[in-house]
Amino acid sequence: MSRIGKEPIKVPQGVEIKIAKDAIKVKGPKGELTVAVHPKIEVNYENDTIQLERVDNSRIAREQYGLRRTLLNNAVIGVHKGFEKTLEVLGVGYKVDLQGKTIVLNVGYSHPVKIDLPKGIDAKIEKSKITLSGIDKQGVGELAAVIRRVRPPEPYKGKGIKYENEQIRRKAGKSGGK
Repeated sequence: MSRIGKEPIKVPQGVEIKIAKDAIKVKGPKGELTVAVHPKIEVNYENDTIQLERVDNSRIAREQYGLRRTLLNNAVIGVHKGFEKTLEVLGVGYKVDLQGKTIVLNVGYSHPVKIDLPKGIDAKIEKSKITLSGIDKQGVGELAAVIRRVRPPEPYKGKGIKYENEQIRRKAGKSGGK
């Protein structure tokens, strides 16, 4: 039995839930998200709590039980508080700039790397830190991964783009002679 799926979801003040046959609309102060409903999962909403139940005990129902609860919880948190990811750019001469809705990375290549911000995701840049924020957890995380993939941190000097709380496993360099 899924321990995640059993947990009820508390709906904070200011968040509206509309349950339809195939989707759940979650509307809050930061925006609106839609979460698909699986036919093997039933959604009950009463007294500002959402509880999910499986229709049967099939493998698909057990798989979807925890997943749908997590997706719905992320939507509720996203429209109420939002999500944020911070990346750090480490390296001599490495620069980050925001030009309109495009992040421009100068990270040691012969050309600047440009990444367009998707709809619903905002970016703030302070010196060598990029802060991405939005209501969709998956979208914010995916954009952060795309930016990190441009120049992942290397293990010898630690140069590159890393998450704010990421620990880089460092290696010792070559020994200098005999």
